[in-house]
Amino acid sequence: MFVCSCNMLTDTDVETAVKNGAVRPKEVYESKGCRAQCGNCVPGVVCLLRQMIHQGRMVVPEAAHGAAAMGAAV
Repeated sequence: MFVCSCNMLTDTDVETAVKNGAVRPKEVYESKGCRAQCGNCVPGVVCLLRQMIHQGRMVVPEAAHGAAAMGAAV
């Protein structure tokens, strides 16, 4: 489904951005090489981001994963 008609941003685009580490709306738009235009889509993007992060669809960056493992070892 389209989340942003100005940039033709879909829920799949948001999911892909989250899988690549996006945690903020700006990072979602940047992943598609665009930015929010009218702003009407931002609440929907935020909602999708929260859902996907809550469902564990995001990738943990290697550095953060290593730091978490190091913290557990101490």
